[in-house]
Amino acid sequence: MARKGGGGLVYSTGVGRVCPACGQAAAACRCGKSTEPAARGGAVRVGRQTKGRKGKGVTVVTGLPLGADALAALARDLKKTCGSGGTVRDGVIEIQGEHRDALVAELIRRGWAARRAGG
Repeated sequence: MARKGGGGLVYSTGVGRVCPACGQAAAACRCGKSTEPAARGGAVRVGRQTKGRKGKGVTVVTGLPLGADALAALARDLKKTCGSGGTVRDGVIEIQGEHRDALVAELIRRGWAARRAGG
């Protein structure tokens, strides 16, 4: 998957984010390098959604190039930080309630380039 010369493949429409070290999909990366700060890629977005939840808001964290196990562990830590419930669905962390500011601060503290998304 990775190209020789210049730079490597960063994104593929078939698999999404690609690990720069092994060329595998970021979610299926086995080398572990996709979780290093230099290889994390774009900004992590922290937004709020109510669609399909009967008006109840959740804070969503998208753009994390982590495997399923690492994503679940991070979600568990973020839920403890917020004192709230939540889940991981399709590579997106959902935390119940409005916690954008707290999550952005925690993700930045952990070395992620997190930004607040939406209004």
